[in-house]
Amino acid sequence: MSTRFEAYTVTRNPENPRCFARLLAGMLCWVLCATAVAADTSQEIEVPAWFKNSFLDLRDDIREAAAANKRVMIYFGQNGCPYCKKLMEVNFRQKDIVDKTRKHFEAIEINIFGSRDVTWLDGRTRSEKEFTALLKVQFTPTLLFLDEKGNVALRVNGYYPPHRFHAALDYVAQRNENKVSFAEFQQRYPRDTDGGALRDEPFFRKEPYVFDRRKPATRPLAVFFEQQNCADCDEMHATGLKADLTRRLLSRFDVYRLNLQGSETVTTPAGAKTSAAQWARDLNVLYAPSVVFFDGKGEEVFRVEAYVRTFHLQSALDYVASGAYLKEPSFQRYIQARAETIRERGGRVDLMQ
Repeated sequence: MSTRFEAYTVTRNPENPRCFARLLAGMLCWVLCATAVAADTSQEIEVPAWFKNSFLDLRDDIREAAAANKRVMIYFGQNGCPYCKKLMEVNFRQKDIVDKTRKHFEAIEINIFGSRDVTWLDGRTRSEKEFTALLKVQFTPTLLFLDEKGNVALRVNGYYPPHRFHAALDYVAQRNENKVSFAEFQQRYPRDTDGGALRDEPFFRKEPYVFDRRKPATRPLAVFFEQQNCADCDEMHATGLKADLTRRLLSRFDVYRLNLQGSETVTTPAGAKTSAAQWARDLNVLYAPSVVFFDGKGEEVFRVEAYVRTFHLQSALDYVASGAYLKEPSFQRYIQARAETIRERGGRVDLMQ
């Protein structure tokens, strides 16, 4: 988390008792956080200086942003997160992205394991980690874009590369959330190009696409949603899906791949017949590639819907296949424990492999 101190002295008037109390709390938090990260500053993810130094009463932040004809963007991150680092060092070092973000949004940082007080729309104050759990944040980075009333206009779970990130910014900045779904908006948005055809894999089951789980199945279901002209899909096939461990983990699932815009007939886990494209819309799948996991009864239990590399893809597969999600609701804590176990056994962990 950021440890900038000077903003606590310039963004609020300490003569106001309420604000002065927040000032003292902010100073104390700064001291504690500075001490906590001193031993491992190489892993600190520093947010840009133009992020708002908020006292984290989000009701105030939403009102102030609306008065400036902006919206609030909440960034959930953690130190040592390679995808947070990519967001900061790739996306937020491109002038067009920075200019667009600063023009339309007030950016606020939340540390998913932090202890600063956060006041939400219900007026209750929670710690950062409690607030993270309340909003069921499982990935870092996660971005919540809020409208003028505090409703979530768009939620981005995980890292979006710059071209996808531009689409998310434009979608919210143009107030499209009540006009068109983000999935539909992205289809009209200029996107990256690579191979023109969907790539196949031997473990993808063929039609018919019958996912009916009204009679419980013995294995969980993994559905990959991809699309044509998708560089990230091609990268996943060339790297993560080629790894031996990935394929061993996938052998514990019923694995299918659907076209995000496909017209093929699908029978959903609830037994309804629809098209692949309509089911993707019903599931609110916003990113290609995405992987949606269902248990034997057809309940969605987890999903990956952002740019991930091999280690995180394998961690997601293991998280569901092992049933760990039933005991550990925090995917981030699961990843940390899994990485530590691998290292203890003499293995190598490369988060960006």
